[in-house]
Amino acid sequence: MDNKAISKMFEEIADMLEISGDKYSRFEIRAYRAASLTIGTLQEPIEEIFRKGGMEALKELPGIGEGLAKKIAEFIKTGKMSKYAELKKRYPIDFSSLTTIEGLGPKRIYVLYSRLGVKDIESLKAAVNSHRIMELDGFGEKSEKQIAESLNLMEGNRGRLLLGEALPVAESMMKELLSGAPVGKAFIAGSISRMRETVGDIDLLVTSKKPGEVMGFFTKMKGVTRTIVSGPTKTTVWLDIGISCDLRVIEEGSFGAAQQYFVGSKAHNIAVRKIAIRKGYKLNEYGLFDSSGKQVEGADEELIYSRLGMQHVPYEMREDRGEIELAQKHKIPKLVERKNIRGDLHTHTKETDGTSTIEEMAQAAIAQGYEYFATTNHTKSLRIAHGMDESGFRKFFAKVDLLNEKLDGKIRILKGAEVDILKDGNLDLGDKLLGEMDCVVAAVHSSTNMSSDEMTKRVEKALGSGLVNILAHPTGRLINEREAYAIDLDTIAQSAKDNGVALEINSFISRLDLNDTNILSTSKYNPMYSIDTDAHSTQHLEMMRYGIGTARRGWLQSKSVLNSLGLKELMRFMNG
Repeated sequence: MDNKAISKMFEEIADMLEISGDKYSRFEIRAYRAASLTIGTLQEPIEEIFRKGGMEALKELPGIGEGLAKKIAEFIKTGKMSKYAELKKRYPIDFSSLTTIEGLGPKRIYVLYSRLGVKDIESLKAAVNSHRIMELDGFGEKSEKQIAESLNLMEGNRGRLLLGEALPVAESMMKELLSGAPVGKAFIAGSISRMRETVGDIDLLVTSKKPGEVMGFFTKMKGVTRTIVSGPTKTTVWLDIGISCDLRVIEEGSFGAAQQYFVGSKAHNIAVRKIAIRKGYKLNEYGLFDSSGKQVEGADEELIYSRLGMQHVPYEMREDRGEIELAQKHKIPKLVERKNIRGDLHTHTKETDGTSTIEEMAQAAIAQGYEYFATTNHTKSLRIAHGMDESGFRKFFAKVDLLNEKLDGKIRILKGAEVDILKDGNLDLGDKLLGEMDCVVAAVHSSTNMSSDEMTKRVEKALGSGLVNILAHPTGRLINEREAYAIDLDTIAQSAKDNGVALEINSFISRLDLNDTNILSTSKYNPMYSIDTDAHSTQHLEMMRYGIGTARRGWLQSKSVLNSLGLKELMRFMNG
C-alpha cells in the first residue's frame, strides 16, 4: 500500500524541483511527474511488484528507469526517500494537499509560502479568511474566491477516497485473507460493490469456522495501522490509506442475506424490506424469515430476491432510482459488461504526456483482447501536455502505419487526436488533417469559467463541425478536486445524437466523466456512449473497469456503447 505515498513523494519532488530554478531540467521534472502518475494509478501494490521481481520488475513499469527504481526500492525497504527528505528541508510545504486546490501550481504555492507563510491547508484557509491573498501581485479577488470554493469542495469530500484507490486495496486485503487465514467465501461489499465514485470505508464479508483466528490475522495485516473495535464477528481497523475497514465473519446460511444487506444502498434496502413486510416476511442481514420466525432464505442472495417476486438487481443499480419497480416487473436491463468491450478509443503515448510508446500500448491492448484501439495524443494548444502540431501528428501517424503493417491484423491502431475545443468553439487542428483521422476525440481543457450558455454553444459548435467522433470527459470535473464546468448536458446530448458524436464515459479514476447521474439523465436522448480509459500508460488500460462500473450505475446496455461494436461497424459510425 506504498503506492499513494511514493506517488505523492514523486509529485512533490517535481514541484520542489520546479521552483528550484534552472539547475534542474524540465525533462527531470517531467520524469518525476510521469512516475508519480504511473505509481499512483497502479492497480497492484508496488511493494508486491518489488517483492516478486525486484529492481527489474520496477524498471518494467512505464516511465520508471534505474534512478527512479532505486528511490522506490529505498522507500519500500526503509520507509524513507533521501531525495525527498533533502528537498523537504528547503521547502517545508505540503505540496500534495495544496496542489489539489484549483488555481494553485508549485510556483504560486511558493509565492504564498514566501509572502504569507502558507505551507498547508490550514494556513491557506487562514490566508483566505483574512483576505490577504487578494492583495498579492498575480492573485487578486477572483483568485482568492476560486481558492475558497476549492477549499469548500475539499471539505465536503474529506475522508472519502477515489474508487480507483480503494478497490485495489480491498482486493489486495481480500487476497491476503484468502491465502493466509481460514476463510471460505469472501466478498467485498458496501459502496465499492456498487462502484460508487468515492468510498468512505471498506466492507469485507467472509465465512469461517475459526472466526477468532481470522480476526487475529486481520488486525496484523499489512496496511493496518490500528484496531478500532475487535470482536468475534466484526472487527474494525484503520488503514494507512486514511479510511477504516470492517471485516465481518458470517454464518454460511446467512451469507446471501449479509451480501444483500451490506451492499446497500440504505434506500434500496429499505424499499426491499418494505416489500418483504407486505409479503409477510422479515428481512435482515441474517436472512429472510416467515411470520413464525423460520428462515426461508439466507445463503443465496438471488433466491431472496426471487422469494420476494423480484428479479435479482445488479449491485451498481441499487440506489432506489427506479430499479425496485423494474425488478418487480422482471425488466432489469442487461447491463454492459467487460466482455462487451472491443477496444479503447482514448489513449496517449510518450509523444505528448503519456509514459508508454505506441508499440508498448499496442501490445498492452492486444493483451486486453481488444480488436482495436485509438491513439489520441493532445494537440498544440495544450502546452502543459506537450501537445503536437500538424507536422508532429503526420510524423507520428507514419509510425502508426508502419506498426499496423508489422502487427498484421493482430489489432488495428486507429489514428486520432484529443483535439482541444478552443474558446470560440473551433478545433485546435486543421480540418484537412482531422478529416483524415480515424477517431477524433474533442475536449475542453481551458477557459472553463464560462457561463452555461457560452460553454454549451462552444461545445455545440464543435460537435456540429462534422469532424468530431467523441466528446471527451464532457463536464471537465476532477473528483474531490474540481467541480464540473457549467454546461447544459441535455442540449449537448441532443446535439451529440443529431451529429453522430458519442459522449465519453472517461474511466480514469479521478474523472469518471460522464458520471452515473449524467448518463441516466442524457440517455433519454439515445446518444451513443464511448467507455474509454484516457490511458497515459499501459497500466491505465486496466481502468476500463471503472468506466464500465459507472456505465452500469447509469443503467447502460452494450447496444448504446460505441466501443462494443466490431471494427467494421465502428468505422461506419466514425465515417458518418
